[in-house]
Formats: sequence, structure tokens, C-alpha cells
Amino acid sequence: MEVDEKSDRPGSETSTPNEKHDFRDDTHIENPEHVHNQSPLHDPTLDAKLNRQFDLHILPWLFGMWLLAFIDRANIGNAKIDGLVDDLQLTGQKFNIALAVFYVPYICVDVPSNLVLKYFKAGHYLPFLLTAWGIVGTFMGFVKSYGGLLAARFFLGLAEGGLLGGIIVYLSMFYQRHEMLWRVGLFYCAAPLSGAFGGLLASGLAQISTPGYDGWPFIFFIEGAITVLFGILAFFFLPHTPSDAKFLSAPDRAAAIARMHADSQSTSTAGTVDDEKFDWHWVKLALTDVNTMLLSLIFFLIITPIYSYSLFLPTIIRTFGYSIVVTQLFTVPPNMAGFFAVLIVCWLSDRYKVRGPFMIMGCVLTLIGYIMLIASDRSLVQYGGTFFVAAGIFPCSPLVMGWLSNNLAPHYVRATGTGFQIMIANCAAFIATFTYISTESVPPHPLPLHA
Repeated sequence: MEVDEKSDRPGSETSTPNEKHDFRDDTHIENPEHVHNQSPLHDPTLDAKLNRQFDLHILPWLFGMWLLAFIDRANIGNAKIDGLVDDLQLTGQKFNIALAVFYVPYICVDVPSNLVLKYFKAGHYLPFLLTAWGIVGTFMGFVKSYGGLLAARFFLGLAEGGLLGGIIVYLSMFYQRHEMLWRVGLFYCAAPLSGAFGGLLASGLAQISTPGYDGWPFIFFIEGAITVLFGILAFFFLPHTPSDAKFLSAPDRAAAIARMHADSQSTSTAGTVDDEKFDWHWVKLALTDVNTMLLSLIFFLIITPIYSYSLFLPTIIRTFGYSIVVTQLFTVPPNMAGFFAVLIVCWLSDRYKVRGPFMIMGCVLTLIGYIMLIASDRSLVQYGGTFFVAAGIFPCSPLVMGWLSNNLAPHYVRATGTGFQIMIANCAAFIATFTYISTESVPPHPLPLHA
């Protein structure tokens, strides 16, 4: 995979006290591992030691955040089949509009959120977002009208919008480029797992009934409360940057900082991400990069089936004629297939250092799955199609995000490019949220053709 780094930052010719860490190579870099292997800081044993520490102290929190993010945005699909539509009288396309409203603020905050991530300290900023949308998600259980649902979904999207791009940028502060994709896969596999875990949880929570609140509100109450608690805990444990990682010894912190500076190929005169200052030059550099444009478009095409699958899987399975509880439980196996597919594909992609072929394979599997869903009248075949969709499309997302992140540096270029990629990709939500309209779920084909 070609990595084309820029080094034309304003003032980059000025000598700084950090120049002693500047392992500049003016030659074109074809492979990010070239710099890593040529750097005098390269020490496989030390790298492995640092990565183990980061994997242990950072990845579990990011995994939990992404798991809860997907649960809290998609649990409306579980609530739908448990009575939300009837109780709030969501006739026509009102439910689809409620889904789409979430993505309006979600899209708008992607780039700004990434740019302020460092200013507000990533180790506090990400947990703050988590806690904020957890509070909103909890109060969704109190919604009594269509207008209230729209407002809740809007503020949920506002709080969640900065998370995905923030996590990608945050990981790039700790891991070298050739180490990134596997870590992206390790947290992103929480997305399909959320469908499995969310289905199991919803099947139990929907059985709770109290005066005034029957079934579906408890999906929001309990899942939102879990998110708030997790966000509060993460606030006290996530480091902001390697220099703030208290679980490392002082020498290891210094080594972690030095290796990240070397990995950036000295595109910044700043010694560490802590020292780097914002400049609009970085924004322009990211937005005019062909990698940003192309990989943003690819991500847009990938996100469309991911969102439609995540939001409407319970509804699709419900058309097979199963009870509500069985439907919730039947969402688990295909999502588990997606979970394992993400881990396997990301590991193989890092092992062989290729992205494109694995993405093509995933798209082919997804296409087969949708053909099975649309062309067959047999519920068993259609259900089998959901496995192909999950196993095919979910791995493509971390592949394309890791691909762009590998090709952008330093911090503010990566922050802008990653945020822009996610912003463009999430515009696909306005397609995905209208791929299944309830008025179309009539025999002989319960699934609409435009899905």
C-alpha cells in the first residue's frame, strides 16, 4: 500500500529543540514500514512491550465505547418491533424520518470534533461524548410523541457524531501506521457484536412492564444507563497522549513519544502531538488529497448497507413470521458472523499488507447476501443471506478507515481527513434509513427492491 506523506508545513524549515528526534528522509516513502525499519528507534521488543500496554489499557475502553454507540443508535430497531411504532403512532414514513434525523448533526460535527479533540484532551473528550449520548438515550424511554422522538434522535446524533473519527485519530497518537488497522479492527468488531448483544439484551428488557411503561422504554432506560456509567468510568482511565500514559514507566513514555515522532516522518517540527499547533494549512492539505476524496467515496458506498442492515435486521427477520422474542434472538447469529469476519479479515489484511482485494471480496459476499434476501421467497434462504451481508460488509469499514489513516500525517491532517471521510460516508445514512419502508412489507416479497 503506497503511503505518500507531505512535508510542506509552514515553518517546517525552522530548527527546533525537538530536532534531535528528526529522522528525516527526503526520499519518497513507498511503505510506512520502511521508515519504521530504518529508524534508529526501531526495537521490536520495545514496540511489542508498548503495544501490549496500549492494547491492555486503551483498546478495551474504545471497544466498549463503539459497542455502546452502535447499541444506542440501533436499539430503536429493537424497540420498533416491540411496540414503539404503535405507541407513538408512527404512520407512513415517520419512523424512517426519525432514523434519518440522527445523522444530520452526526455528519455536521465530524470534522470540527476531530479538530478540537486534542484541545479538550482526548482522554476526557471521548468519555464526555459517551456520557452525553447515554443521558439522551436514557431519556428516549420517556418519549411520548413523534416530535419528542425526533428531538431525542437529533441530540443523540449530536453527541455521537464525534466518536468514530475521534477514536481513529486517538489511536493514531499511540500506534504506528503499520500497527493501526489491526487495532481499528479490534474496536470496530464491536459494531456487529452490538447487533448480537443488543438483540439478546432487548429480548429480555422488552419483557419488563410497569404502569405507564411497557416493554420498549426499558430498552432505552437500561442500555442508556449502562452507557452513562461506562462513560464516567472511562473518564478516569483513558490517557490523553503517550506522554500522559501513567501506566507506562518514564523511559517507556519517552520511547513511545519518540517512536511516534519517527513514524510521522518528521512532517511536523513539533516533537510530539502535544506540541503540534493548528494551522489551516493542514486542513487544506487534507481536503485536497486525492486519497481523502477517493476513500471517502468508497466509505460512502460501504456505509449504506452497513446502516440499513444494522437498523432493519430485526424488521427483516420479523417478516419471516417469528415472534418478537424469537426475532430478537435470531439477530444474534448473523451479527456474530460479522464480528468474527472483522477480526479475521483485519488480521489477514495486516498480515499481507493489502486492503483492496479484501474489500472486493467483502463486497462480493454482500452482493450475494442481498440477492438471497431479495430473490428468494424462502425464509431460510433469506436468513442465510443476512450472514453473507454481515460477514461481507462489516470488515470493509475498518479496512477503508485504516487505509486513509495510514496515508495522512501529521495529526491535524489526519484529524481533518478522517473527519471528512466519516462525514461523507455518513451521508449514506439518508439512503439507508429509507431502504425499508413498512408500507412495502406485503406479500409476496416482504423486502423492498430498492433495498
